[in-house]
Amino acid sequence: MKPTLQRPVVFKDSLSAPVVSPIMPSVVYASKTPDELDSQYAGEAHGYTYAREGHPNADILAQRIAMMEGMQGGIITGSGMAAVSAALMGLCENGDHVVGGNQLYGRSLRLMSEDLPRYGIETSLADTTNAQAVAEAIKPNTKLVLVEIVSNPTIRIADLDGIAEVCKEKGVLLVVDNTFTTPAALKPVEHGADIVLHSVTKLLAGHADVTLGWVCAKDPALMERMTIYAVTHGLTASPFECWLAERGLATFDLRYQRAQQTAQRLADAFAEMPNVKRVVYPTRQDHPEAARAQSLLQGRGANMVSFEIEGGRAQANAFTEAASELAFAPTLGDVGTTISHPNSSSHRNVPEADRLANGISEGFFRVSVGLEDPDAMIAAFTKGLKAAQEVSE
Repeated sequence: MKPTLQRPVVFKDSLSAPVVSPIMPSVVYASKTPDELDSQYAGEAHGYTYAREGHPNADILAQRIAMMEGMQGGIITGSGMAAVSAALMGLCENGDHVVGGNQLYGRSLRLMSEDLPRYGIETSLADTTNAQAVAEAIKPNTKLVLVEIVSNPTIRIADLDGIAEVCKEKGVLLVVDNTFTTPAALKPVEHGADIVLHSVTKLLAGHADVTLGWVCAKDPALMERMTIYAVTHGLTASPFECWLAERGLATFDLRYQRAQQTAQRLADAFAEMPNVKRVVYPTRQDHPEAARAQSLLQGRGANMVSFEIEGGRAQANAFTEAASELAFAPTLGDVGTTISHPNSSSHRNVPEADRLANGISEGFFRVSVGLEDPDAMIAAFTKGLKAAQEVSE
């Protein structure tokens, strides 16, 4: 992915322009007349009214992410889950049906299993590594299919092209969460996605200091529906966090490339370490969808690695405590490496049988690889794994 150009913001009546976008924290915007205000609400003139309905920093950030994704505009929301909610809740209504991947992020699964049904929206889960399974899950009242290209936290690769073909054939919207993959690895809109979303909190912003989301649809009518939902339900993002995320985008390509290189090396190192049962990384030949990962992602594995160690919770505790140089935290995308344990964080509310069916055991960990020295990182993991092995013995 080619880095986007940082174009200065141009101010009226000024011969020069700031290189860095200014923070514009105003909650309210004044108009001259009721007619002017009407024209803004009617979409006949551009302007701002109330920050919950939009503000300049959100628009700047949304457009810059859209440029990376090959789309136009989009909505900045207060979190990644707010972006998921804007798509699902903003577009679906009582009597509709939604299909989601059975290995979605834990909160997305909870939204599917608990919240949507409360509003009369039927849901089903399907194995998105198999387009036929998704096709069989679609019903006459299915409104949309929600897919993560690389699943969280199991790093499985969805049959995106096959699912897009199924959705097109059946007249169903395809919503793609591109958080793990990022537009550096793949642009979903080029593979048939109708709606693309991100947890901007993660790799795009990249510094673990903002909580934001982004969602965009190709169809302006769908964009309007999602926008109305986001505004009505107050999914607003603050100008300061939008400004921080825009700053993060300036180094995104460099961060992505460095983290990806280290992740590939770390995954190979894990495979040689004692006490590691399995490693899951898209570019490895032992990945369950290795051929698809190569054709779809073109050798780009991104920065997420998952692995499973021998033993249970006692070994997991020993591992994270001993690998103290690396943050044990339920997040990803920071410049620093973080280790996540899905059973105690993102998937703690998923039934144990479902977790185990997807390979998420007590010994299963997800690593968000950062920018540290690779040798120091491998040494820290080796120390942690040795401690876990000693507990086993």
